[in-house]
Amino acid sequence: MSEPITTLMLGAGGRGMFAYGPYALEHPDEIRMVAVAEPDDERRARFAQAHGIPAEYQFKTWQEALARPPLARAAINCTMDQMHFESTQTALQAGYDMLLEKPIAPTRAECVQLVQLAEARGRVLQVCHVLRFTAYFATLYDIVRSGRLGRIITVDHRENVSYWHMSHSFVRGNWRNKGLSSPMILAKCCHDLDILAWIIGTPVENLSSFGTLTHYRAENAPAGAPARCTDGCPVEAECPWYAPRLYGALEGVPARSSWIVTALGGGDSPQARWQKLETSPYGRCVYHCDNDVVDHQVLIMQFLDDLTVTFTMHGHSDTEGRTMRWDGTRATLYGDFSDGRPHEFRIHDHGSDKVEVIQPQAGTSGHGGGDEGLMDAFVRTLRGEAVQHRTSARASLESHLMAFAAEESRHTRQAMDMRAYRSQ
Repeated sequence: MSEPITTLMLGAGGRGMFAYGPYALEHPDEIRMVAVAEPDDERRARFAQAHGIPAEYQFKTWQEALARPPLARAAINCTMDQMHFESTQTALQAGYDMLLEKPIAPTRAECVQLVQLAEARGRVLQVCHVLRFTAYFATLYDIVRSGRLGRIITVDHRENVSYWHMSHSFVRGNWRNKGLSSPMILAKCCHDLDILAWIIGTPVENLSSFGTLTHYRAENAPAGAPARCTDGCPVEAECPWYAPRLYGALEGVPARSSWIVTALGGGDSPQARWQKLETSPYGRCVYHCDNDVVDHQVLIMQFLDDLTVTFTMHGHSDTEGRTMRWDGTRATLYGDFSDGRPHEFRIHDHGSDKVEVIQPQAGTSGHGGGDEGLMDAFVRTLRGEAVQHRTSARASLESHLMAFAAEESRHTRQAMDMRAYRSQ
């Protein structure tokens, strides 16, 4: 049996600690975390303890870790978006193969440069497009490619971001401001654009996009709403985004989701969480933040062979998840990949009117098993083994170009010729 792949973890926050780190603990014969770089002392210590990393291989910054001779065979880059370009460039030049959290980088030029650098250096650069590695979207790929639906004529795909996730990540949190991270269509939806490009299998020829930040603005604040939810809000009882309720800082009221509490880092008691909300960005009123990313956006795309696609992203959903409709000449497929509902497809046959229901077996890790599937594929790729639905940085670049083109179209209100856009 071959030795496990040694790995340096850059960034031990939510994704590094809870999405990719557990795979190494569950499969120590395949991959081993031997070093970590993380600026937060508590997170760094937590990750190091979980993986048995000695003090001399614990670093406060990615710069410190990458200044050393290579510490491992590979690196997993879970730093913040604005750090991706420089940290990935440095690691690739140092000889690391890399699994890189999406997006590749916040700008088109940086994305292209990193893909070209990896190819020139002969290094593996795999982007964390985890949805490709779920049983759900692998099943959708097989259905479409089998011809079961006939020739695909049009697709409607929706990324429904729940109101509480929107407030946590894109109003109050790390991805609220495109100057600090990246546009929301890139940060949140390069997953979806990658899935569409992968399954359709032909390039986008024309793209238009519309969207704005409509609701989470100061002029929409209720009368008397303070800067922070903890300062005494007159509408706290009816406000869906009241932070103490969302984060479990009220006695007897559970948090809306466990992962947002982990991100808050406020402790286990309601009192500790309340204290954290008094100073944390997550305690701010959603109408009094420095957010500038959209809260809804739509893309209209024409692929090769006249296939048309509409894609909607919005942050006002009751339920978190993705819904879709694929219309072909033989059948129509409806899909639901939402939290709290069965992950299923319903195929309505045009000739017989029969309805076939397919429920792919979801994995136990995050993203419907995609986190574990991604890690398995990364390890297999580094070992030179065959990987089903294998992807590459070059393949991932297409989804990023679609997102950047969408942003340009949104601002200019002009359709984008994607062949000309790629040639740039």
